[in-house]
Amino acid sequence: MPEKVFGLTYQGIKDFQQELEERKTVMAAEIAERLKEARALGDVTENSEYDDAKSAQAENEMRILEIESILKKATVIGDEDISQEEVTLGGQVKIRDMETGEDREYVVVSSQEEDIFNSRISSDSPVGSAILGKKKGNTVTVKAPTGMLKYKIMEIKKPS
Repeated sequence: MPEKVFGLTYQGIKDFQQELEERKTVMAAEIAERLKEARALGDVTENSEYDDAKSAQAENEMRILEIESILKKATVIGDEDISQEEVTLGGQVKIRDMETGEDREYVVVSSQEEDIFNSRISSDSPVGSAILGKKKGNTVTVKAPTGMLKYKIMEIKKPS
């Protein structure tokens, strides 16, 4: 089965590269120091500090492998790939909740770089998949845990 290829924004690639560098240098060095200190305490068979450091090392190495895999499989979503006519991956969209009148702005990204706290929603999420391909003025209905939500697309632009 071929590997899944997905798009990442320039910002997403930059963020992953930065995290990868941090994990390979700073975090790896900190964990190595923790292991060294734990070994200095003596017998490692019942040493919780050593076990914790080994666990942190394994988690760090797994995340490094994951990030490397993400970067290997990713295609770059460039400015030329982002439409201002319809919602596309990498595009910024302002939507209005038709019930509350509240506006929200999101950048639609792949699930690998989703970060709801920074207004980056996945194209696989209920809202992301509903608005993908839609145009300004279109209304979409989204099934959510709280019920059906209705949004109107107010603006589509390239992220700043």
